[in-house]
Amino acid sequence: MQEKLLAIYQRLYDHFGPQQWWPGETPFEVMIGAVLTQNTNWSNVEKAIDNLKRAGVLSHEKMASLPAGLLAEYIRPAGYYNIKAARLANLFVLIRERYEGSVEQMLEAETEELRQTLLSVRGIGPETADSILLYAARRPVFVVDAYTYRILSRHDLIGEDVTYDELQRFFMDNIPPDTALYNEFHALLVCAAKDYCKKTNPRCSVCPLEGV
Repeated sequence: MQEKLLAIYQRLYDHFGPQQWWPGETPFEVMIGAVLTQNTNWSNVEKAIDNLKRAGVLSHEKMASLPAGLLAEYIRPAGYYNIKAARLANLFVLIRERYEGSVEQMLEAETEELRQTLLSVRGIGPETADSILLYAARRPVFVVDAYTYRILSRHDLIGEDVTYDELQRFFMDNIPPDTALYNEFHALLVCAAKDYCKKTNPRCSVCPLEGV
């Protein structure tokens, strides 16, 4: 199975090239992006982060002290802004109470401990928690999503009733624990799903994974 998954990765990498996902000037910025990207596209997240940068508040200390309404207004482009402002506030409480207000201390925590701690925050689910682990903390934790499920199920590699944790484990049991590889693989699967393996009217005949 490792050979099959790595063949999929190589086909996608050869077709799309390196994606270098989750650009961010700091791990904190990446972490904020992981929350803001819920139910929206990255271009909207970039607009919200740009608002925070222009206001000079893109740090834990400054964002945590913002009134809820003002924070929501800054992140409005990301959609569901009141809900996401509340989720960010919950995350800031965690950083303050468990990690003495230090983002660096939080990101240095043991991987599984940090994952469970993040999952305890209201509004942070497995995909968001794992995105923080992979892209902000740079841990070899594979992020899976609806796109991942769609591609693997159509290639008969997983069953229809597979859970998030089972799908994640499928990758992590079969390919080396490499942060850079996991980063690129997840991004490439998203590209393939958006461009070829669409939910309806998939473009199978011209897909780079045809015949893999």
